[in-house]
Amino acid sequence: MTELAYVYDGSLEGLLSAIFTAYACKEDPSDVVIAKNLQPRLGQEMRDIESDMDVALRVQKGICRTCGPVVFDAVKSASLSDDPAAGSIVYRFVRYAMAKHKPHDCTGCPRKMRCGGLCTRSQKNSALNDTVHPSVAPFHELNRAVYNERHRMLQFLRFEHMEGDVWFARCNPAASVVPLIMDWFAGRFNTQAFMIYDENHRIAGVYEGKEWYLVKTDSLMLPEHSAEEEVMQAAWKRFYNTIAVESRYNPELRRQFMPKRFWKNITEMKETLPGREITRR
Repeated sequence: MTELAYVYDGSLEGLLSAIFTAYACKEDPSDVVIAKNLQPRLGQEMRDIESDMDVALRVQKGICRTCGPVVFDAVKSASLSDDPAAGSIVYRFVRYAMAKHKPHDCTGCPRKMRCGGLCTRSQKNSALNDTVHPSVAPFHELNRAVYNERHRMLQFLRFEHMEGDVWFARCNPAASVVPLIMDWFAGRFNTQAFMIYDENHRIAGVYEGKEWYLVKTDSLMLPEHSAEEEVMQAAWKRFYNTIAVESRYNPELRRQFMPKRFWKNITEMKETLPGREITRR
């Protein structure tokens, strides 16, 4: 049989539409990839999959009904990965989970639906726990990488106060994790308007004081800094330099815990040039 490659637009809706097409057409594509990551194999037939919201919602309901909502949350987070094979990995896992009909049981769990699918409890009736299966192990690795990137964003995101009483932050994560961090920041900013812009994926999370939403954009028109912002940034840099322990200065360890790719958007590191260490004052 001719090998197939499904090409989708990179969105969760596009990936779910590809999964639906595979079931509807009784096909088993060898690759489910974003167009920019496609590397056709010899003799492989390409098929473009259009995103269909209605179809995506059907697949979502099917996964939640058969495997449980925690499994769908794991699928959603894994789909945000920048790994070129992410689409294929998620597709293989969904087929395996649906075939096994194993719902993830969160009954009595204190972390109910907050584990991102990476449950450590002994739950024998969950497809997520078949960690050695070749369709599940790569899926877990994908999920773990996405949640690690989310955790880094919670650590290293720096907000700037703009005119109009809006707080703005830039980030450059290795996965499209803005949808995963908006709830966290919205719960802490409460009624304060803010925006988080992902430079790598050209997506902005906007919170206006009540609800948040995502905007796809290639450019931003930002207001000027508020009157006190420059003073506050200078104060924060001085605090950072003052609390440093000279005898424990370890640049290698710092790069391990604070990757250099984040430095350009971290207030206390902005004056550090690539390839050089921070100049101490």
